[in-house]
Amino acid sequence: MLQPLLHDLVSTVMAPASALSDTDGQIRPAGVQGLFCADRRVLSQARLLVDGREPESVGHAPAGAGRARFVSLARWLGDRTADPTVRLDRLRELGPYGMSEQIEIISTSSSPVTATITVELSCDFAAIEAVKSGRSGVPARATVAGAGRLTWRSGTTEVTVTGHGAQALVAGEDATPEGGVPRRSSDGAEAEAGGGGEPLAAVAGGVCLRWEVSLPPRGRVTLRWELAVEDPAAVVVPPASSLEWSPPRVTADDRRITRLLDQSLEDLRSLRLAEPGAPGDTFLGAGAPWFLTLFGRDSIWAARMLLPLGTRLAAGTLRVLARRQGRRLDPDTGEAPGKIMHELRREAFDLAGQDGRLPAAYYGTIDATPLWISLLHDAWRWGMPPREVEALLPNLRAALGWLADHADPDGDGFIEYVDASGRGLANQGWKDSGDSVRFHDGRQAEPPIALVEVQGYAHQAALHGAALLDAFGLPGAARWREYAAALAERFRAAFWVDGPEGRFPALALDGDKRPVNALTSNIGHLLGTGLLSREESAQVAGLLASPGMAEGFGLRTMSSREGGFSPLSYHCGSVWPHDTAIVIAALAREGFDEQAVTLAEGLLAAAESFGYRLPELYAGDARDQVGRPVAYPAACRPQAWSAAAAVAIAHAALGLYPDVPEGRAHLRPLSGAPLGALTVAGLRVAGTEVEAGVGHDGTATVAGLPTGMHLVREEAAEIR
Repeated sequence: MLQPLLHDLVSTVMAPASALSDTDGQIRPAGVQGLFCADRRVLSQARLLVDGREPESVGHAPAGAGRARFVSLARWLGDRTADPTVRLDRLRELGPYGMSEQIEIISTSSSPVTATITVELSCDFAAIEAVKSGRSGVPARATVAGAGRLTWRSGTTEVTVTGHGAQALVAGEDATPEGGVPRRSSDGAEAEAGGGGEPLAAVAGGVCLRWEVSLPPRGRVTLRWELAVEDPAAVVVPPASSLEWSPPRVTADDRRITRLLDQSLEDLRSLRLAEPGAPGDTFLGAGAPWFLTLFGRDSIWAARMLLPLGTRLAAGTLRVLARRQGRRLDPDTGEAPGKIMHELRREAFDLAGQDGRLPAAYYGTIDATPLWISLLHDAWRWGMPPREVEALLPNLRAALGWLADHADPDGDGFIEYVDASGRGLANQGWKDSGDSVRFHDGRQAEPPIALVEVQGYAHQAALHGAALLDAFGLPGAARWREYAAALAERFRAAFWVDGPEGRFPALALDGDKRPVNALTSNIGHLLGTGLLSREESAQVAGLLASPGMAEGFGLRTMSSREGGFSPLSYHCGSVWPHDTAIVIAALAREGFDEQAVTLAEGLLAAAESFGYRLPELYAGDARDQVGRPVAYPAACRPQAWSAAAAVAIAHAALGLYPDVPEGRAHLRPLSGAPLGALTVAGLRVAGTEVEAGVGHDGTATVAGLPTGMHLVREEAAEIR
């Protein structure tokens, strides 16, 4: 079966709930449409009918975090004129445990309007992984549970729908109508909405809510129904804490930046999650609908990119993952002592389109552990309270222990992975599709695989770990600095290869220790890790901005000159916003401004085309061949690290890099204000609100740094 497409659906999210519908607002029993909550589809149909007919859609728009509005017409009702006189405004609002809809019927007709309004419903309790594989569940049986109420049950999960003033109908059961409820129209006239008494034979599809409405001339009526989920087996819940960041106040010449930030921060707010046993520790679910749960790598990167807005999200993410840090060796789950997990689900599940099967708590990731170390380090630099950092030092030492004892199974000095179970992910870096690691001629590499960016992560984690050990008076820092230096030498000897545009680091080493000689975006993740010399960094920066990599809307995952390139592949030629943003941030920090701006312009252009809600990925077609980016049809949207990319772009332009433990803040904005004047108020350094800006002439300003911190202005040549 084929994975269902979702690029043209409307996604509304308030984690752990997410709804996907057609653009007309209808949730039809097809594909991935439905309301999902904690990896279960709790509503597979919600179809609005007027007199048994679907109204005609004329528009839709987001209405804030977890909200969407749909507008449609019932042109067969009202005055017989060219202009429509009866419209329906359908406002959908998600909460973490369900969904509500407010349906406002508005008449500008000169005569009364009567109609039967029906919402057809069904629930199949399908697991998200089954839906992703193209399968669907069998509709569960509904029960009338009282006046205007319906229920569905599966195991410990119960779904209740309540239609206020509606009649709840289930074929084969007695209906329990709720009496008519008079409502006032805007001009004071009464409109009636009631249950009515039509026979059950009129119930299309077997389950529905029904209202009979009567509107006076120029009247209106508002109908409301809601769905609530009780699911004690859910492994993720909404956080109990307040929002971990304050929305920044942004002024920018380039309005795309402000619009992207506004939409992205709304999306990030809707992706917040926690675990049932620790609702005060927030992390970001990776993305809707497929990955709305804890993902080690995704949650870490998103928290890291959001550090300019405060450290609370990073602290919650670090603690959640620390509690699940590996303690034993288990080839079936990929667990190892000190290892940070990859993915959390409510139960084991089959991989879509593959033979594999992942356990509910899965550790098959090669990069989450070094990234966890670097998140802890960076949060400390941004001002995470020392007592919170200190509480995680045992986990830091365990993570370093994994790096020393379990990350290099064949002892060649590089970090590598192989799926020992034979049922897990074949590739365990961020490009985790089965065909993502390819040679220049397109051949796939065989494991064990030592990915290029993971060597950079390990090098940086060793240095970051050493800095933390020193700062908190713990032994072992010298060992990790020596580890990093030795890794850099081995890397320089083994990974660099020749290509048409000069030397570059290979994508990976394969199982025979041959360099996988494809030019990919992975090498951009080496920048800023300290693994490269200044000259090597300059070579990498130039290649990343070359046409084969950067002529699309952002950074391609693979150069168009490679044999495995395909613009609509998952990892071999598409553009991932988070990948582009990570590289933009690293280029800017190292002083490669021109290359950073080239990639940022591509990402901002893409954002405009996607209504400022950047998807998980999109096609890597050249900009001179397509006027706007082509959607990747199965991409999550919203996606946490794609949304966090907006903060990374703004931060790169401003160039404020605090080091709270050292009492300094380094300032080095993109030179010449290439993205125009930009001011952001509401950045957070050690919990203190800070304002940073760059003027039209490139002059940078900072106000509000914590008492005792000194500002250090840097030039590009000083940055290493």
